[in-house]
Amino acid sequence: MLPQEFTERMQGMLQEEYPSFLRCFTQEREPSLRLNPLKANREVFLEKSPFTLSEVAWEENGFYYSREDTPGKHAWHEAGVYYIQEASAMAPAVYLDAKPSERILDLCAAPGGKSTQIAAAMRGEGILVCNEIHPARAKVLSGNVERMGVANALVTNETPKRLAERFFAYFDRILVDAPCSGEGMFRKNEEACKEWSLENVRMCAARQDAILDCAARMLAPGGRLVYSTCTFAPEEDEGSVLRFLHRHPDFCVEKLPRREGMDKGHPEWAAAEPAADGLEDTIRLWPHKSRGEGHFLVVLKKEGSLAGSGGLPGGCRVDKKITQKEWEAWEQFAGENLRTDLEGVFLKFGEQLYLTPELMPDLQGIKVLRPGLHLGTWKKDRFVPAHALALSLDERKVRRVHELGENACREWMEGMALRAEGEKGWYLMTIDGYSLGWGKLAGGVMKNHYPKGLRKKMP
Repeated sequence: MLPQEFTERMQGMLQEEYPSFLRCFTQEREPSLRLNPLKANREVFLEKSPFTLSEVAWEENGFYYSREDTPGKHAWHEAGVYYIQEASAMAPAVYLDAKPSERILDLCAAPGGKSTQIAAAMRGEGILVCNEIHPARAKVLSGNVERMGVANALVTNETPKRLAERFFAYFDRILVDAPCSGEGMFRKNEEACKEWSLENVRMCAARQDAILDCAARMLAPGGRLVYSTCTFAPEEDEGSVLRFLHRHPDFCVEKLPRREGMDKGHPEWAAAEPAADGLEDTIRLWPHKSRGEGHFLVVLKKEGSLAGSGGLPGGCRVDKKITQKEWEAWEQFAGENLRTDLEGVFLKFGEQLYLTPELMPDLQGIKVLRPGLHLGTWKKDRFVPAHALALSLDERKVRRVHELGENACREWMEGMALRAEGEKGWYLMTIDGYSLGWGKLAGGVMKNHYPKGLRKKMP
């Protein structure tokens, strides 16, 4: 049951389109996923895929799948080959247009769909800060960044205000997928419908204003800010943009071509004076006009010229806290097991070793869940590689690979050891060439190092 105040407002907004809009709530939504190009080649994926796929118009790696498909239960999902993501939610990161070697912030990042989409566009170069204010959701975000094999991302658990105090004019691009009243997700999420109220819309709008002000402070001159919501409420959409432009005259709406299925913004719905230029260039996605849920986005450009980060200098630096013995243990592991040189800053957190991007800012006093790529743990005189490291690699970058068949993969993901023959040592375990984690072979037995918390029964 849709709230009466919601339907009355939508009828006033949509007029003759309203019956078509209302009908979409009786129809099943179309599920979709986004291929991860950090892991998989698009053509090979389409050739091998066991799913019935059709393309998402605005994201080249986005695909609808049939309701009979169950990609969330497939081993490829655990290997980070794709991310199950609602099609309309893919649009904001497309318009952010992230590039390698940039400094990018996803300010409200959980559960990680847009962050991992941005990371794919960055191709492992530059620095991506993924922030989430809620601790439990930040942990989910960190897990998804790891699963998708992202090596150049930090995960922070901070308020926008705290980040803005630290990172003045630091980022080249910022995505603000703001917390909102969730009207565009009513068909997907019944709780959003039950919790809706006009008071909540107003509360969300005020919170969005505060978040956007923090984002404006952190964006470098000439930088790009993409603001998005999954609501239809004008107060949170065109209204939020209008209020922002009044507070920040050094920003303007950037006009970009709309993709198939996208509608223009409606300045008349903002209901405020004076008006501002460019509100018609905001973008709306409607469930009765596109194959997706409700979404809104705008691209905002900050006055000035983007200096750019100048790229990464290459090579590596080693944290002074890492002892000679610890560094030798890492180098021994890397020399015996890897065919690739890792570049960045090697950072010690307790007994953990991380590889962080060269451009990593000073994070002292900031709550950090993931300071980069987790390489592994020192245990006495040994170095034990992390699951995250395995998921960031492929068979070309390691010395030993063990390809799992369907049955063996099922047993492996349940935590079982396997009989195997070969050279003693660490192996990258793969399914169809996609990395799943580490195994260690000794005495004809492949010991299972798949994390206990991720083990599950596969269909």
